[in-house]
Amino acid sequence: MPRPLRNATLFRFLFISTMMLLASITRSLPLRRLSASSIPYHRRCLLSAASSQRHRPSKSFPCPLWSASFSFCLDRRGKSTIPVHCSAAHMAAASDESLDSNPLLQDFSLPPFDTVEPKHVRPGILELLKKLDADLVELERIVEPTWPKLVEPLEKIVDRLQVVWGVVNHLKSVKDSPELRSAIEEVQPEKVKFQLRLGQSKAIYDAFKAIQNSSSWATLSDARKRIVDGQIKEAVLNGVALEDELKKKFNEIEQELEKLSQKFSENVLDATKKFEKLITDKKEIEGLPATALGLAAQTAVSKGHENATPENGPWIITLDAPSYMSVMQHAKNRSLREEVYRAYVTRSSSGDLDNTPIINQILKLRLEKAKLLGYKNYAEVSMTMKMATVERANELLEKLRTASWDPAIQDMEDIKTFASNAGAAESNELTHWDITFWSERLRESKYDINEEELRPYFSLPKVMDGLFALAKKLFDINIEPADGLAPVWNSDVRFYAVNDSLNNPIAYFYFDPYSRPSEKRDGAWMDEVFARSCVLARDGAPVRLPIAHMVCNQTPPFGNKPSLMTFREVETVFHEFGHALQHMLTRQDEGLVSGIRGIEWDAVELPSQFMENWCYHRNTLMSIAKHYETGEPLPEDVYLRLLAAKTFRAGSLSLRQIRFASLDLELHTKYVPDGPESIFDVDQRVGRRTQVIPVLPEDRFLCSFSHIFAGGYAAGYYSYKWAEVLSADAFSAFEDAGLDSDKAIEETGHRFRETILALGGGRSPLQVFIDFRGREPSPEPLLRHNGLLPVAA
Repeated sequence: MPRPLRNATLFRFLFISTMMLLASITRSLPLRRLSASSIPYHRRCLLSAASSQRHRPSKSFPCPLWSASFSFCLDRRGKSTIPVHCSAAHMAAASDESLDSNPLLQDFSLPPFDTVEPKHVRPGILELLKKLDADLVELERIVEPTWPKLVEPLEKIVDRLQVVWGVVNHLKSVKDSPELRSAIEEVQPEKVKFQLRLGQSKAIYDAFKAIQNSSSWATLSDARKRIVDGQIKEAVLNGVALEDELKKKFNEIEQELEKLSQKFSENVLDATKKFEKLITDKKEIEGLPATALGLAAQTAVSKGHENATPENGPWIITLDAPSYMSVMQHAKNRSLREEVYRAYVTRSSSGDLDNTPIINQILKLRLEKAKLLGYKNYAEVSMTMKMATVERANELLEKLRTASWDPAIQDMEDIKTFASNAGAAESNELTHWDITFWSERLRESKYDINEEELRPYFSLPKVMDGLFALAKKLFDINIEPADGLAPVWNSDVRFYAVNDSLNNPIAYFYFDPYSRPSEKRDGAWMDEVFARSCVLARDGAPVRLPIAHMVCNQTPPFGNKPSLMTFREVETVFHEFGHALQHMLTRQDEGLVSGIRGIEWDAVELPSQFMENWCYHRNTLMSIAKHYETGEPLPEDVYLRLLAAKTFRAGSLSLRQIRFASLDLELHTKYVPDGPESIFDVDQRVGRRTQVIPVLPEDRFLCSFSHIFAGGYAAGYYSYKWAEVLSADAFSAFEDAGLDSDKAIEETGHRFRETILALGGGRSPLQVFIDFRGREPSPEPLLRHNGLLPVAA
């Protein structure tokens, strides 16, 4: 998961008796107009603040990887507690008359997503850094090894940067433009400089060490001990112990790595957008379902083909996930599948968008950084802030690989046999662009399930209704629409309030569900907007409430139809909501370890993967699976077949993730930059152990592997499997209690909330798991859920 830490603002949480009525979660309905008298006082305060931001006068200026386990999640960009003196020239440039109206510099109650423009980024960020630098100088001057004189002012500095930079970085992910890229590229070096300056502050480091060595250490809460230990570890990893030339070299490496990661991400987005396959002959797209044809026609219209229709075209195929997967699963045209597949696995590997030299330089600099810090390789650096060690991560991956290998071999034999029986000409030479297509046909035949035919049962409004009802049952919370309360970056974005059982607000979140290939990066993720914090409370409130955003890239509505989801898209929404729940339902008031902050990276996927399990729970699934036109529930026999299909090709899909995780660790432990092996040689070697069909010689998947080269998963992709063990074992507690008993579900859900979701990073994840489960985690539930371990009699 990428790393969020974001911040800033608070609300008054006084209620009047009249509450907002629940609104239908339907994109097609207009936003309900809210009158002041119908809104509780705390919301009127929020609405007023948000409105004042939107209408503030401003001067005018010139201006995953698709994965079956939905691994494009949690955009954690770098858990920065690192910030730098800005150059005099830049600081002078920032003192522009526009600063008074710059939305990034306002004391906003909610981020002004609708008014921030690229022209605001340079002056806004530079002025912010100037202010934070002055705050840091003052903190270093007065710092004492006490909570009020060290941690509280530090949290305010860290949080303010997280929030404001988070707004800018979020807009780049969901509303990308050349102007925004240019602005970010210009200020990023100054931002990194400040982060390094903060992370390498000897005065702050010494104060934390003094707390750790003080006689009062034993009296500190677990959360405060975790904060102190974590800050000391991070300071060391940020180079606080380095002197003179070594520190200078370290800082140069950090600046270059930040720049390279940014460029890597931009190249992937541009390469994905660049591919367009215009089709005018309907025979070429035979087999594509109506939703895919509608999307392809909609894309064609957006590209200037005004008369394009789903029935008669023309159609444009892209590498965006909904389009790409439809082709790979359903297109009968084998040459089209091959063309699209090859384009997908060679993205960003040639021409001006080639990420190969960027990868080589990133790996080289990471290794150099590790050695400067006294480690043998970058994986050791990465593991310093995780549950696992390199050895334990490899041990888990090998155990899962061994359990998955024979089932994956059988998967391949089953597909070959099926394709042969179907008279497929390619049955004796099935390759990568055939597997998804024929496995989908086999799944349809074996379980009588057609994923496209299931779409009408999974409309987004009904799925969200069911998801919120599940959250109510498990965690005793009420979620209601709050559209109009917060500025948004796109008209499709929804805003929700999360209330406790007394209908008092405890959190909020944004939801951006639909694919927008021209401006929004691929994948799905959750991130912080504000974190819960006692220190940052305002207006007499006891605590600042957490706010999250959830972003997906599912098929948008078409014509009069709502967004009709594939079952995979349903799982994705549940997954990201799990992340959001851990952020929003925290009871931790120490802001530096509240929510997902301070949680070891390899544990942070636990709640998200846990929530996916409920997609197969009968009562939950039947509550969301209603035909969008007739309201009829999903037939019982279809549910049973869907349940039976859960473990279909589990061995193959497990190996796919193990390949990515093993490749990541190999590149960050044993790979020698500029050595005899290329990065693609390593991929081929790892692929021979983890893929039943060898990786294509021309496969350049690494060039779009954003997780490890532009996200936070470097030497950490194994975290998905590590956390999958935790999540499967956590769900098995509900199985043990009884999934048919509402009372048992509610009681176990309460325990899950009070441990896994409530404690945040204030307690070690292993101990939190033991608090919930009563024992250490076991991999057996995961193998059992995946059909890779026999179910006990």
